[in-house]
Amino acid sequence: MEQAAGCPAVGGSYPQKNAEILSSQYGINLFLAGLLLTFAWAVHAVGISKSHLLSYLITLMLIQLLWMLWYLCRSCTQRRLIRDKDTHAGARWLKCGITLFAVITLILDSFKIGYYIDFSNCLSPTEGIFPVTHAVHTILQVYFLWCHAKDVIQSFKTLERFGVIHSVFTNLLLWTNGVLTESKHQLNEHKERLITLGFGNITIVLDDHAPQCNCTTTTLCSIFSQGIYYLYPFNIEYHILASTMLYVLWKNIGRKVEHHQQNKTPFKFHGITVGMIFGLIVLTSTIAIVVVYLIQIGGSKIKSELALTMFYLHAIFVLALMCTAGIVALLIYRLEDRSLDNSKNPARKLDAELLVGTAAGSWLLSWGSILAIICAQGHPKYTWYNLPYSVLVIIEKYIQNLFIIESIHREQEKVNDDIKTLRIVTISRGSTLSLTPLYKEIYNGRAACDNGDIPCLFKGSICGRENDGAGVAREETSQDNSLVMHPASDFSFYSRNSVTNNKRRILKNIAAFLFLCNLSLWIPPAFGCRPEYDNGLEEIVFGFEPWIIVVNLAMPFSIFYRMHSAASLFEVNCKT
Repeated sequence: MEQAAGCPAVGGSYPQKNAEILSSQYGINLFLAGLLLTFAWAVHAVGISKSHLLSYLITLMLIQLLWMLWYLCRSCTQRRLIRDKDTHAGARWLKCGITLFAVITLILDSFKIGYYIDFSNCLSPTEGIFPVTHAVHTILQVYFLWCHAKDVIQSFKTLERFGVIHSVFTNLLLWTNGVLTESKHQLNEHKERLITLGFGNITIVLDDHAPQCNCTTTTLCSIFSQGIYYLYPFNIEYHILASTMLYVLWKNIGRKVEHHQQNKTPFKFHGITVGMIFGLIVLTSTIAIVVVYLIQIGGSKIKSELALTMFYLHAIFVLALMCTAGIVALLIYRLEDRSLDNSKNPARKLDAELLVGTAAGSWLLSWGSILAIICAQGHPKYTWYNLPYSVLVIIEKYIQNLFIIESIHREQEKVNDDIKTLRIVTISRGSTLSLTPLYKEIYNGRAACDNGDIPCLFKGSICGRENDGAGVAREETSQDNSLVMHPASDFSFYSRNSVTNNKRRILKNIAAFLFLCNLSLWIPPAFGCRPEYDNGLEEIVFGFEPWIIVVNLAMPFSIFYRMHSAASLFEVNCKT
C-alpha cells in the first residue's frame, strides 16, 4: 500500500524532470550553434560574415522578447493570485547593479547606432538593426527581472522552462559576442605594444574588422569607436548577471518553497568606517596605477618595463592585504560556534559554484606565468615580480572563496536583535498588564518602579506572579534579590554582547574592505591593463598564438570573478 501511494508522486516528477532535461539540451544546442558562428566570424571563415552572426543574435532576442511579453501579460491577468516567491533570489542590490550596467549598455547601443549612421554606406543593415533590438531587449529584460526574478513558476512549467533557458543562453551568447569583440580590440593594441618591449621576433598581423569606407564626420566617428570599447566591460557584466538571475529562475520552476519569514538585511555604513577608508585608498590608488599604466605602456621599452614593475608591486601589496584580511575573518569564524544553513537554495548554490568555477580562469593564467618563469632562459628584471604576484593570486582567491562560501552558508545571528526588542510583561498589584522598558535598560538600573510595577528578573529568567497576598509578598522579597543580582548579570550580559559586537564589527569591516578591493582589481583587466598580454615572457615560452588563446579564454572568467566576488561580499556585509 505504501508503494502504491508513493507511485503517483514519483511518476508525477518524470514529466517535470524530462522537461528540465529537454530544455537544458535545447539551450546548450542553441548556445553551441551561436558559439561556432561567432568563432567562424572571428577567424574570417569563408562565407561567414558579421551580418550572419548579428542576424542569429537578433532572432534569439526577438524570440525572448515575445516570451517575456507573453509572461508579463499572463502575470498581469493573474496578479490577484498568491504566487510562491524565492526570497533568496533577485536581491534588491543585485537588481540595482544590473540596472546600472543596463543603463551604460543603453549608452553603448546609442554609440553603435551613431557609428552605423556615420558608416552606413559600407555597413550591413543588420549592424543598425542589432543595437536597436538590443536596446529594446535590455529595457524589457531589466523590467522583467525587477518584477519576476523571485517567481517560483508553478503553471505552464514545460513551456516556461524553454522560455527561461532560451533567455539564459541568449544572454550568454550576447556576453560571448561582447567578450570576443572587446578581446579583438585589446589584442590589436597588444600586438602594437610588443615591439616596444623588444619582442621583435613576433609577427604583428592586426585582426582588423574596420569598415572599408570613409566616415561622414571624422570627429564623431572617433568618439563613437573609442567610446564603444570603454563601455564594453559594463555590457559584458550586464549580460552575465542577467544570465545568472535567469538561471536561478529556471532552477526554481516547479520547486516547493518552504514558507518562512525572511529577515531583511539592509546595507548600513555604520561600523565599517575603517574597512571603507582602507578600501577607498586601494580603489583610488588602483585607478591611478591603471591611468599611468595605460599612458606608459608601449611608449618605450624603459617606460613599459617601469609600468609593469609598478603594476606588479601595487598588486602584490593589495593581494597580501586581502590574504591577511581573509585569514583574520576565517580565524574569527573558527572561534565562533554557529551552525551552517544547509537548506536547498539554488541562488546560494549557484553563487558558490560560480566563485570556484570562474576562479579557475585566474588560476590557469597564474600557473602559466609560474611555469614560464621557471622554464624561460632569459628573465628581464620586471618578470621576477610576476612570480610572487601569480602565487598570491592563487592563494588570495583560495582564501576569499572559503570566506565567502562559509559566510553565505552561516545562519544569521538572532540573539542580539531579540535582546534589543525584548519587552518584559509583568503583572501589577492592580491586575493590569504593562510593558516595562527595554531589557538592557532594566539591567542598567534605568527602569524605575512605577505605581508598584516591579519587574521579575532573577537569574536571567522571565516569570509571572500571581496577584494575591502571597504573590505581593514574594514580589517585594524578590525585588531586593533582583537588585543584588543586577550588577553581576549586567556585567555578564555586557561582556558577551560586547565580544559578539566586536567580532561582527571586524567581520563587517573585512567584508567592506574586500568588496572595494575586488572592485579595484576588476578595473585593470576590464579597461585594458593586462600584464598577461604585455609581459611577453609567456609568449616566448608557450608561443604567441597558444598563449593568446589561453588568455582570451581565461580572462573573461577572471574579470567576472572579481565582480561576482564584490557582489557576494556586499551580501556578506549585509548579513553579518
